[in-house]
Parts: sequence; C-alpha cells; structure tokens
Amino acid sequence: MKKRNVTLLKWLIPIALWLMGGLLLFAVPGYSFSALILFGIGALISCYYLIAALKRKHITAGKVLNLSLTVLLCLGLLAAGMTEGQILSAAQGDPEAECAYMVVLGAGLHGSTPSKILSERIDAAYRYLSAHPGVQCIVSGGQGQGEDLSEAQYMYNALTARGIDPARIWIEDQSTSTWENLQFTLALIEAQTGQRPEALGILSNEFHLYRAGLIAQQCGITPIGIPAETTYISLRINYFLREIAGVWHFWIFGD
Repeated sequence: MKKRNVTLLKWLIPIALWLMGGLLLFAVPGYSFSALILFGIGALISCYYLIAALKRKHITAGKVLNLSLTVLLCLGLLAAGMTEGQILSAAQGDPEAECAYMVVLGAGLHGSTPSKILSERIDAAYRYLSAHPGVQCIVSGGQGQGEDLSEAQYMYNALTARGIDPARIWIEDQSTSTWENLQFTLALIEAQTGQRPEALGILSNEFHLYRAGLIAQQCGITPIGIPAETTYISLRINYFLREIAGVWHFWIFGD
C-alpha cells in the first residue's frame, strides 16, 4: 500500500508541471513558450517513469530506452546551450553605432494597445533617433489578427507624437515575419533612394538581434544591432529560451 501511494505521489510532479503550463498558456499572455517547456519537462519525467516501470519486466529493453533517452536529452541540452551562447553574445548589439538607415521591427498589438515588447522597441527607437538626428527610420510590421491597425502605423504614430519629424520615418506595413521585415524594408529604401544600402541598423529586443542579424546577412547586408531592453525578467527568460527554437528554424528552413 505504501509503495502504491509513493507511485501515485510521484505522478503529481508531471501533473503539476502540466497544470502550470496550462495556466501560463491560457491565462498569461506572452508566456506560451514557457508553457511548452513545462509541458515538455512533464512529458520527459513521465517517459522516465514509464521506462522504469518497463525495466521491472523487460530489463534489457528498459536499459536501452533509458540510455537512449538520456543521450538524446544531453545532446539536446548541449545544442541548446551552444545556441543560447550565440544569442547572448549578440544581445548587446552596438547601440551607439552610426547608420544611415534603421529599421524598427514590429511586435504584437492587442487591438490598439501595444504589447510590452512593442513599447520597449518604440522607447528604444525614440532614444536612438533623438541621439542620432541624421538617421532615416523605417518602421516595419503588418496588421495581424486582433490588431486594429498595422504595427508600423502604430509605431509611426507613437514616434511622431513624441516629436520625431514625420519625414524621418517611412512606413513598411505589409510584413508578417522578420525575413519580410528586412526584405520589404530594403525594397522600400531602394525605391525611395535608388540604391540598396550596404548596412542596416536593426532595432529589436536584445534576444532577437542574433537571428535578425543572420537574416540580414542572408539578404546580403551588414547588420548593426540596436537593442531594446526587455525590462521584465520573466519575459526576458521566456523570449531568450524561445529564440533558440527561432534560430534552429532559421538554420533548418532558412527564414
């Protein structure tokens, strides 16, 4: 009876992780990737429990499965750690660098209310444009589901309301991804000036600068990372972890 109670109690661990993941997924906006991590950890623990149960009847098969799962886990953690190291190394960017053109990458709107990430990018863009009056800014981001206006238009409205000259801001409001942000921005600059720039300032949150830089290099330009600080530590952890998946997606699919 005691052994059975211990077995039931240990299953409370993955169940608790799944419940916390569900809470994050459905009740806390912006933390969906953290929820997926909790689901994954719960599933991993459950796999080890099931393998342990299998070993009691099939020792060899259980040992092989246990070793295989552990090796895959270690390799995955190693790959994730190495990727995160590259993301962190690019996160500081070069906030004082001079550039002729700077694109501000869009982020989510809730109706006409900016997400915390978008607000941080607008704040950083205002500071940079105020300190570098010769920079031409492109605000980039389309209108997604649940958004009352395009992300680019919202950024334009916010920056001009703070006193940035409207002539310094061009609007690119068709993009739906980072790859499109950069491709459409470069096309806009070329249409306005008759030439494609060799370098482009890219303003985004610090966790995003590494992948944005990879995409810029794929577009044939030199990226200049300009970081916007992610102020909430919980959001920073969530997005730095999520960005690992984003980088892997880029390496595999190229966009």
